[in-house]
Order: sequence, then C-alpha cells, then structure tokens
Amino acid sequence: MGIADLSNVLKIFGGGDPTPEEKEDLLKEVLLMTLARASSSDANIDHVEIDTVQSVVQRVTGEELSAADIRVAAASELYESVPFEKYLSRCARRLNAADRVVTMRSLAEVIKSDTQVGAREIAFFDMVAGALAVSPAELAGLVDP
Repeated sequence: MGIADLSNVLKIFGGGDPTPEEKEDLLKEVLLMTLARASSSDANIDHVEIDTVQSVVQRVTGEELSAADIRVAAASELYESVPFEKYLSRCARRLNAADRVVTMRSLAEVIKSDTQVGAREIAFFDMVAGALAVSPAELAGLVDP
C-alpha cells in the first residue's frame, strides 16, 4: 500500500487513532496531498512543479511517486466531501510540530519551483499554514518546532 492511496488520512476521518507507524505514513500522505494540491493551486499544473513534488517527497519520505500519483492526489475525490483545509486541520492534530514545519517548507519549495508565485498560490500557502497551525516564528526558524 503506497502513500498515494491516502488510507491514513481516511482513517483519521473514520475516527481512529493512528499507531506510531501510521503517524509516519500520515506525514507522507499529508505531504503528498499538500504538495499535489499546491501544484494545481494556480489552475496550471506545470511539469517543473510535478518534478519538484517528486523530488521533495523522495527527499523527505524516501518514497518514489509517479507523475500520475501526484495528479491523482491533486484531484482526489476526498476534497469533494470535505474542504481541504478541514482535512489538514484534522491531520495536523496527529502530526508533531516538526512534521508540520517540514510540510510548510516543502510547500514553499514547490510553489517557488516554477519561478512565478501568484495570488492563488500565496492564498493556498496561507491557508495551509493556518490549517496546520504553523507559526510564523516556526516557519522562519526562530523557534524550534
């Protein structure tokens, strides 16, 4: 079972508490969901963004993803039933602060990868930071998460 099936995110919404191993997988899934959604947040999925998502996920989690995995995660049916922000808020409660900061820094890397940062991408970044409850001081590295 790969991270692209988002089973741990679905478990959270089923009311279950994740095991330590499932928490690790949850981080992988949250990272994939967030970065995949970022690649389409400006309504234009650029190939360089897909490449960056693949690279970041590989570096952070050790998982290899295909471009198809990323595109499927970006358009997942999950987002039709509950807003993405709500998914992130619920998942954030199960992630430690360091994992939430890694997700935000990875998100910034993906957003900047196509060298054009638009208003939609900034709004998406701000929404994710709020949903994950990451403080500006944590993002700036002024305090340890």
